[in-house]
Amino acid sequence: MTALWDLTAHAARERLLRREISSTELTQAVLDRIESVEPQVRAYLTVTPERALEQARAADAALAAGNPATTPALTGIPVAVKDVLCTRGTLTTCASRILENFVPPYDATAVARLQAAGAVIVGKTNMDEFAMGSSTENSGFFPTHNPWGLDRVPGGSSGGSAAAVAAGECLVSLGTDTGGSIRQPAALCGVVGLKPTYGRVSRYGLVAFASSLDQIGPFGRDVEDCALLLEAIAGHDPRDATASTEVVPDFRAALTGDVRGLRVGVPQEYFIAGMEPDVSRLVRQAIADLAALGAEVVDVTLPHTEYALATYYIIAPAECSANLARYNGVKYGLAATDEADMWRAMDLARERGFGAEVKRRIMLGTYALSAGYYDAYYRKAQQARTLIKQDFDTAFAQCDVVVGPTTPTTAFRLGEKTADPLAMYLSDIFTIPTNIAGLPGLSVPCGFDTAGLPVGVQFIGRPFDEATLLRVAHAYEQGQPHAHARPAL
Repeated sequence: MTALWDLTAHAARERLLRREISSTELTQAVLDRIESVEPQVRAYLTVTPERALEQARAADAALAAGNPATTPALTGIPVAVKDVLCTRGTLTTCASRILENFVPPYDATAVARLQAAGAVIVGKTNMDEFAMGSSTENSGFFPTHNPWGLDRVPGGSSGGSAAAVAAGECLVSLGTDTGGSIRQPAALCGVVGLKPTYGRVSRYGLVAFASSLDQIGPFGRDVEDCALLLEAIAGHDPRDATASTEVVPDFRAALTGDVRGLRVGVPQEYFIAGMEPDVSRLVRQAIADLAALGAEVVDVTLPHTEYALATYYIIAPAECSANLARYNGVKYGLAATDEADMWRAMDLARERGFGAEVKRRIMLGTYALSAGYYDAYYRKAQQARTLIKQDFDTAFAQCDVVVGPTTPTTAFRLGEKTADPLAMYLSDIFTIPTNIAGLPGLSVPCGFDTAGLPVGVQFIGRPFDEATLLRVAHAYEQGQPHAHARPAL
């Protein structure tokens, strides 16, 4: 019989509604699992057992008193939240020493919507500091380990959220994606991860890295879990001017299992020299499986893909430079109280509080925005961004979804790329274009390499067409022998 912590969220919901299990039992099973495997995985920065059990008891009361047809979709489901989302009364550190003791006075909209849907929040997950990284090794506290290989990275920056789902330390979780930070760790940890369209989910209460790129999204053990979580957190929010007024559809209704007649575009630019052979082989097999299900496979081209990495590493650091200027040791966060001079105190707060990667990106962004270099770098990057988006517009005139690899490699070893930032940045080469264009992207497991490490296939869709992404990914997922595989911890 499946352990309670190993249930999908939708399966757990069915058992909760039938009163076969209680949320208290489910939550305690997850907390016990955290206690058991967390010393190996280190997915969490903060675990909140007392608060979680209190929420679980409230969920049980709601389940006992309510109508199953109208019970909120996440009632009693244990969820983890990336530590870049504000949680009222609970530490929110962004995995940075500069916010080591910061407790927000309010909830992010996505967190508030989880709670309104009845979710049980079990804790805050580890991440690369301020979401800057691809391995969760840039955390200001400790690295997270991949449950499929404890000497491997879980990906980043949402590595803690992905690892927690893979290890059974929660049923579903929230992450954020600025250049691949949901999809890349989902691929490396063998779970499903969805970056919604920019604007689909409110960013209110998300501690900003790059405001025109950041987006909140779900991790789950399968596609239906991601659909369930996205429905709960999506929708307009007057507190975020970039939150779209687009109607949120019933995403689970799109999970028909039928892809006949849908056109799947395969970009030649996403199959490049340097990819691991197993990644290429498994992704191409996934495309063949979609064809066998009745989808029409067509070749598309995204010619400006080669400029995406350089474009991103001008725009994102420029926005980071502006956003992180607020950490000056005055209003909140680390303060250099041992320094009398105001300007020196600000410098010391940042010197002591920010890690090496955050400092690197602040310097890159400040340089790109500086007098004499703005036109040469930032303006040119914005022009390239337009061309990258136009490539996708042209491709979507020929297909309904674009399909390719999520990452060029499987999970690399801890410490393998920390001395080579460019090698680390290349981990996001297939995910970055989606953020630049503001499109939805979804990573789904498509098998294991010869070392037993997960590989992810990526689906990219038209703006606000997450339903089609979920439909295609769900149809692919059905019957796949690896769909229910779990790491041995």
